[in-house]
Amino acid sequence: MVQPSVKEQIVLAAERLFAEHGLDGVSLRQISAAAGNGNNTAVQYHFGSKERLVQEIFEYRLPGLNERRRLLVARRCPDDLRSWVECHILPILEQGEQEGSHYLSFVAMLQQYGRRDVFERLPGELSRPTTDFVERVGALLGHIPEPLRSHRIAQALAFGVRAASERERTRERGGNVLPFAVHVGDLLDGLVGFLEAPVSPATSSVAGETDLRALALPLHP
Repeated sequence: MVQPSVKEQIVLAAERLFAEHGLDGVSLRQISAAAGNGNNTAVQYHFGSKERLVQEIFEYRLPGLNERRRLLVARRCPDDLRSWVECHILPILEQGEQEGSHYLSFVAMLQQYGRRDVFERLPGELSRPTTDFVERVGALLGHIPEPLRSHRIAQALAFGVRAASERERTRERGGNVLPFAVHVGDLLDGLVGFLEAPVSPATSSVAGETDLRALALPLHP
């Protein structure tokens, strides 16, 4: 087996500790120790700051996830809502099945604490597949007026991450989970049903009184 580099060990340790304790609940010294590095300043030496280390986690995980999405789109040529959702969400669900991965729990933690700034600082090449996905799906949901449409898509993405992160944590604890194929199919059914649901007159009437754009959810990549 190829041993991970010092930088990779630090990134993986940070991903796990941030997922468990949040960004403010972990020190750089603790991350160095968890990475098995006797040098307490190793994180600062390699990354400079906690903010840079957080970005590095995305830069470590997202290229593989986005490449998997690209391959799925090229292979399946999606032309309906379920196919597009599957091409974007399936790589996330697959990531949660990888041993030693805490990425989904890490992203769910950022969502929980409203760290929109972290997502907004990501380079365009890492976040572009998600913005492209939102445009594609939005075009298939013309019966839902804006800004409800964008808000609903963001909620669906956030729910997908939370469901995957809960499964990720359950698997790590040795708990029982659904077979992966059942998990994927059931989650896709729920997300597509949620996205397609018509807007009721009651919701339309109160939505017009609320500035939903100011309450927009962050789009995780």
